Amino acid sequence: MASFPEKLSKKLEDRRGANSLRVLPAQQLLIDFSSNDYLGFAKNTTIFEGVIALLKEKNLKFNGATGSRLISGNYGLYAEVEDAIAEFHAADTALVFNSGYDANVGFFSAIPQRGDYIFYDEYIHASIRDGIALSTAKGYKFKHNNLQDLQRVINRVIALEKNQGAEVEVYVVTESVFSMDGDSPDLVAFAHFCEKHKLRFVVDEAHALGVFGKEGQGLVAELNIAHLVFAEIVTFGKGLGCHGAAILGSVQLKEYLVNFSRSFIYTTGLPPHSLATIYLAYEQLAKTNSLLELKNNITYFKEQLTNLEIKEAFIPSNSPIQCCVISGNEKVKNLASVLQNNNFSVKAILSPTVAKGQERLRFCLHSYNTKHEIADVLKILKKLMH
Repeated sequence: MASFPEKLSKKLEDRRGANSLRVLPAQQLLIDFSSNDYLGFAKNTTIFEGVIALLKEKNLKFNGATGSRLISGNYGLYAEVEDAIAEFHAADTALVFNSGYDANVGFFSAIPQRGDYIFYDEYIHASIRDGIALSTAKGYKFKHNNLQDLQRVINRVIALEKNQGAEVEVYVVTESVFSMDGDSPDLVAFAHFCEKHKLRFVVDEAHALGVFGKEGQGLVAELNIAHLVFAEIVTFGKGLGCHGAAILGSVQLKEYLVNFSRSFIYTTGLPPHSLATIYLAYEQLAKTNSLLELKNNITYFKEQLTNLEIKEAFIPSNSPIQCCVISGNEKVKNLASVLQNNNFSVKAILSPTVAKGQERLRFCLHSYNTKHEIADVLKILKKLMH
C-alpha cells in the first residue's frame, strides 16, 4: 500500500496525545446504559418475526432495492410506509431517507437557497452542520436553547438587508432533544417566534420519536405545534430500534426534495427488510407499554439522583439521555472503565465531541432497564465521585 500522508498522521497523533482517539469498540454484553434503543425495539421478537411474515405476504423476496428510488428502487411498500408515517404524525406527507444523516444533509443542502439564511443552535447535530456547509445559504449559530440570542443574531445579520427589501427566506433549526445533553429548548416559544417573524422553523426529532407524545409521536406533537413547523425530521435508529429516517412536511416540500435533494436522488433505496421493519415498529408503538415503562425509569433515575445527592453534577433533562459532567478526557474515561468493569455499559463522551471541560458520562435509559440496575449503577457512580 502507498504511504499515508504525514499531515494526516500528525492529526491522529494529536488525538492520541489528547486521549481522544476514537476506536471501534468490541461488543460487550453488559447492562445497557449506552445504546439509543430506548424502547427495546431493536431486540423486539414481535417486530422481527412480523417483518418476515410481511415480506412474504407482499412477495418481496429481495435482498436489496436494486437501484435508487427514481430508477428501480421505489417498490410498492415505500408508498405504504410513507403514508403510514404521515398518518401517524398527522403530517401532509413523509419522505423516507436512508438515514438521519442523509435526511439532514439532503434537506439543508437542497432547501435553503443562495441569499437565504440558516440560524442553528450551537449544539446542533453534525449532520445538520454538514448539510449547512453544503448549502449555498449562509449559516449562523446562536447560543444553546437561547431564544433571546437567536433574536439578537438575526437582528445583527439580516436586519439591514430586510430593510432594503431583499427577498430572503430565513430558516431556524433546533433539536427537540439534544443528543449530548438530553435537554430540550422551549419549542413552543421558538415556534411562535418563527410564526411572528415569518421564519421557517425546522425541528430534528431524532431523540424524541418513541419517547414523547401520547403514542411516541415526538415532542412537536406533544406540544401541539406541528402546524407551526415547516419541516420535521424523524429518525428510526433510536426509539424505533431500526434504520432510516423521514422528513415530514407539505406536498410541495416532498416534491422539491425528490427533485433536488442529492442524498435522496443519488443513492440506492433501502432494502424491503428495512422498510418492513420501520412499518412494524410504528405499529408496535401503539401496542406496547414500553413508552410508559421508559417514562417511569426516567422518573426513577432522577429521583435517585436527588436521593444520592449527585443531582447537581447532571445536566437537567426529562429525556432518556442523562449526562454527568466529569471534566477531562482521562478522568471521564477512567470512570467509564470502572463502571464497565462492574458490568454497566456507560460511555464517556470526550472532547472534541463536546467542549473541553464539558466531558461527561452519558447514561441512556431504556424501558427494559430495571430499577435495581438503575439504583446500583448510580450508587457506584456516587462512590467514584467522592
